[in-house]
Amino acid sequence: MNKRTWIRSPDSFSDNRKSKTCTEPRRSIQNRKWAGVFAIVVVLTVCGARTEAQQPAKVHRIGFLSSYPASDPRITLGREALRQGLRDLGYDEGKNITIEYRYSDGRSERLVQLAQELVRLNVEILLVTNDFTARAAKKATSTIPIVMVSSGNPIGTGVIASLARPGGNVTGLTSYTAELLGKRLELLKEVVPKVSRFAFLHADVTSGASASRDAFEQTQDAAKSLGVQFRLLEVNDANPDFEAAFRVVTKERIGGLITSPAPPISLHRKKILALTDQNRLPAIHPERQWTNEGGLMSYGANTVDQYRRAAVYVDKILKGAKPADLPVEAPTKFELIINLRTAKELSLTIPSHVLLRADRVIR
Repeated sequence: MNKRTWIRSPDSFSDNRKSKTCTEPRRSIQNRKWAGVFAIVVVLTVCGARTEAQQPAKVHRIGFLSSYPASDPRITLGREALRQGLRDLGYDEGKNITIEYRYSDGRSERLVQLAQELVRLNVEILLVTNDFTARAAKKATSTIPIVMVSSGNPIGTGVIASLARPGGNVTGLTSYTAELLGKRLELLKEVVPKVSRFAFLHADVTSGASASRDAFEQTQDAAKSLGVQFRLLEVNDANPDFEAAFRVVTKERIGGLITSPAPPISLHRKKILALTDQNRLPAIHPERQWTNEGGLMSYGANTVDQYRRAAVYVDKILKGAKPADLPVEAPTKFELIINLRTAKELSLTIPSHVLLRADRVIR
């Protein structure tokens, strides 16, 4: 049987080797190409990240409008509380937020002009201290969000529609409750139980509805239940004659005084405190700054805490919330402060049960 032997020609081996030899360089070239593409992607990603990191963060600009002077302790404490509240939420003044400050120094006629200045600066939010500033800000703009730090009667003054649904461009915090005035009357009566005639010192504000006047009228029932007379003493807000008011106190033998939280009254704290001291008249006031400066007692919302809370509203609005949808917040923290030094000067003994309720006692 014949066997066939197949002999592969040398050329066939040569062709096979050539095929393998040609394929390997192509793979090497392809690998180098992919490595180059990967390197380019990495470089672009790193450069993009660096470029993004180098982009300056957005700096928010808000306006702060106050009817009080910049040096008023009430404002200096409030400003620091506001800044701290903003820092807690990631806003550092001078870095990613700028605050433009304007103060009317007690001149209410300047508030609208100052609000308009802030509007021209294209602020994103107007932060205002009370009803006076809220009304002025609303006259200056109907689109820029307005946050109230401590309003008196925002519904009565027409600044908002309701606490739950404020509507428009205004929201924030309020310190208005008629019960607060009744509580102050009750506390003062406990300190001077033999007194039956009390007065409420208030500024006659002609520019709008008055939360303090409303509260006074609503406190008459509480006065009757305590068996006391509660009289309204009004001074002109533009040119208050406090000496005349205290002459009425002397003439009518009024034995206890309650001061209004209205700005025209708070702005003249030192004068009023001097007159109460001169007339040896026990008095209770709406906030801590009165007792810090020598007042006998104060009871009311913690205004420093309200400035801190206002920062929460600023944060929500900067993140897209609409003021019309943010409910106006009523005060949740109240404080009773008693100045024992003043009590001693008035020859008064503060009952122990009243002292025990005090959040702070000045000795």
